[in-house]
Amino acid sequence: MEFHHVSVLLHETIDGLNINPNGIYVDGTMGGGGHSREILKSLDGGKLIGFDRDETAIGVCRERLSEFGDRVEFVNRNFFEIKKVLRELGIDTIDGAVLDLGVSSHQLDTAERGFSYQHDAPLDMRMNRRDTLTAKDVVNTYTKEQLADIIFRYGEDRWAKRIAEFIVAEREKEEILTTGRLVEAIKKAVPKGARQDGPHPAKRTFQAIRIEVNSELAGLEQAVRDFIDVLAPGGRLSIITFHSLEDRIVKTVYAECAKGCICPPEIPVCICGKKPLGKVITRKAIAASDQELEENPRARSAHLRIFEKK
Repeated sequence: MEFHHVSVLLHETIDGLNINPNGIYVDGTMGGGGHSREILKSLDGGKLIGFDRDETAIGVCRERLSEFGDRVEFVNRNFFEIKKVLRELGIDTIDGAVLDLGVSSHQLDTAERGFSYQHDAPLDMRMNRRDTLTAKDVVNTYTKEQLADIIFRYGEDRWAKRIAEFIVAEREKEEILTTGRLVEAIKKAVPKGARQDGPHPAKRTFQAIRIEVNSELAGLEQAVRDFIDVLAPGGRLSIITFHSLEDRIVKTVYAECAKGCICPPEIPVCICGKKPLGKVITRKAIAASDQELEENPRARSAHLRIFEKK
């Protein structure tokens, strides 16, 4: 299957970087290489460092971006390791970075990866297939309480406890090995009335399990802080989120990094010494236009926030 991924909010994201043609930039989630290509097209003497956990994505990008030669460095690792990787490359600061936190269209559309509730496939959901924890492990070995917790926390599903109960009951009959059987268990758990309104009844549970398998939120806050730390003065960080949990983390970190003195108001002179690290460029998150939504419905939940280093 051809690696197909439509980059969301492409022009808004690249424009927001305010690219320096001779700068060093990072694409923390290369996917199909859409954002990377646009950055590289704007560079003259600059360089791009492209991360992706998925070795298939790295392979595809090597081919698609081959025309740019040694102006792009490929890193088959999690962008959470940004500081470590930059040290290994002998780079102190970068001029900008893009993080597209959504699962790629290719991963969703490749049935055997097990990300989608719309295809019957083996339960997997690993972004990096060298990782050991799979969706099958989560579904079949986590306790009822653990399942309910992650479905509620990461999926924000009000039927979390009931879904967990039905999953456990189903796996007691026979181990759940496919997305199809998991979807059926979820459908049985969610009352008929609730199934008729809103998104697919399995959407939130699949999101929650995917986040758990790939530890997507566990290090996100620190990663955002690390990216801001390594930005050069005037450098910008563009982050695209796809659900409220991610967006809340990004928004909170940006606000904290843009805040100066945190002394209590009754203290007349600042004693904390805290200085703002920069400013939030996007007063309100940027959402996809009506035209983009018409062309790519998966952009519906995307939100872009941009931070500039002082």
